[in-house]
Amino acid sequence: MPPSADEARRLLCRLGEHVRALVAGSRGMEMSVVTGETVADTIYAIDRVADDALLVWFEEHWPDVRVVSEGLDGPVVVGKKAEWTVIVDTIDGTRGLMYDKRPAWCLAAAAPPDGSLGDIVAAAMTELPTAKQGAADQLSAVRGAGLVTERVSLRSGERERLAVRPSSATDLEHSFSGLAKFFLPGKPALASLEAELFRRLGCRHVFDDQYLATGGQLHELITGRDRFVADLRPLVNDDGLACHPYDVCTSMLLTEAGGVVNDPWGRPLEAPLDNASPVAWVGYANEALATRIAPVLAELVDDLQDR
Repeated sequence: MPPSADEARRLLCRLGEHVRALVAGSRGMEMSVVTGETVADTIYAIDRVADDALLVWFEEHWPDVRVVSEGLDGPVVVGKKAEWTVIVDTIDGTRGLMYDKRPAWCLAAAAPPDGSLGDIVAAAMTELPTAKQGAADQLSAVRGAGLVTERVSLRSGERERLAVRPSSATDLEHSFSGLAKFFLPGKPALASLEAELFRRLGCRHVFDDQYLATGGQLHELITGRDRFVADLRPLVNDDGLACHPYDVCTSMLLTEAGGVVNDPWGRPLEAPLDNASPVAWVGYANEALATRIAPVLAELVDDLQDR
């Protein structure tokens, strides 16, 4: 009998903990060496360590799944048949982690064998800490059952429930909010759209913080640090430096926390579970912000695409 949705959630958490241990054991290696390129992204040495162990973990702990991951050329069926599709980003935020600037995240989600992003029923995101951190977070959920949240002591292994809640603010004043514009391609257009959006919303004081990891952006929204994040890179740049389904596979966790995740036009976010499709997404801390911002953003996105 295949694992239940909650059993799948627990397995996704175990996978994240396995990757966290691999990363911790790789301290001292030259993480930033480029070891390859895929259709989706640059692969660094630290990515290779985690990717090489991925299928082995599934063979030992969760066979009979279809695995989709950034580090694989395409879907791989582990075992005899696919009872679940599991999509994984073993290290989301490699660039920040390899320079020990910010934590990265192991992102993993499970859907029915032929499911898409909107069919995901269980997800888990596990923090991959910087060297000086003493604790790491793990957020997980089964769709409709609410968040399961833990903070784990990296010294003792003790776990405690983590109280998290997205912001209840109804405007962006004095908040961290904005558009993802990490790379030079498309940055001028995105910065211009962001400035016009804030002007139309009447914003005066909005702080910029570029967390170069979709998982990190979701965590900031879930924990009340950010109020609004939009990643529109696929609309302005076609060189592959964009969000992909594995990057946003844990977006369900924001909705389970009470936030909102949509596409740039305010529609439910949808994408195939592959490792190449570009995904533009928008996250809001609450429904009030989505109601206020989404129509203005959609109009600006339409203007952008008409140029």
